[in-house]
Amino acid sequence: MGSSGINAEYMGSSGINAEYMGSSGINAEYMGDKLLAKDVKKEKLTQDAADEARARLTTTTRMEDAAEADFYVEAVVEHFDVKASIFKTLDSIAGENAILATNTSSIPIGKIGATTSRPEKVIGMHFMNPVPVMKLVEVIPGIATSPETLATTIALAEEMGKTCSTARDMPGFIANRVLLPYINEAVFALQEGIGTVEDIDKTMKFGTNVPMGPLTLADFIGLDTCLSIMEVLYEGFADSKYRPCPLLRSYVEAGWLGKKSGRGFYDYSQ
Repeated sequence: MGSSGINAEYMGSSGINAEYMGSSGINAEYMGDKLLAKDVKKEKLTQDAADEARARLTTTTRMEDAAEADFYVEAVVEHFDVKASIFKTLDSIAGENAILATNTSSIPIGKIGATTSRPEKVIGMHFMNPVPVMKLVEVIPGIATSPETLATTIALAEEMGKTCSTARDMPGFIANRVLLPYINEAVFALQEGIGTVEDIDKTMKFGTNVPMGPLTLADFIGLDTCLSIMEVLYEGFADSKYRPCPLLRSYVEAGWLGKKSGRGFYDYSQ
């Protein structure tokens, strides 16, 4: 469940029955069909395989419709209150043996688990975007997560063809503990006039052999998401080195959220 049907579509194409829960089932069906058609066009899937994957994917706008599921993956916005509300509802409708996973990229798993009556069955399952392309799933057990829940989650990710890393339940985990301060520092470099957007990205892309510069990457992640993660790091560690760059906050307040809004550090309106 979440803001798009990408994870559900990917599970379907991996041979797993998946149900997408979201505010718009129609949008999820459209996204699933579009992504599968794209894979057929690129010859990653045959049409028969795409049809089989689509048959394994169902959509709904009601959580109660998925009450029989064995495993749930939440993928909504990176705000604790929103996630807590969803986990409380899932806890009330899911079977007692069901595992509740969150796709959070920074919020403590133990904190989310504490909103339920089954913290031992709550775990982090951080998919990297774009999900069909990126191989990694960062798996994060909370302080109360059972070894059985961890083992089941890793097995599910591997069944989907993913490679897993396991991280301690600390703010940002591994990926964003390293990545977001890097992006934040690039925004500080821009704010201080050390380089232009283009020169900062060019320096890091061609100087360190990364596939894209930090400001381009921030635009693709979403500047609001970047800000939310930096705020989690800053609050969690109470360390000034994680202070969100004021320019990043200004862009978010202006509605410049990156590629999804048409404007971020780059202009995508053309």
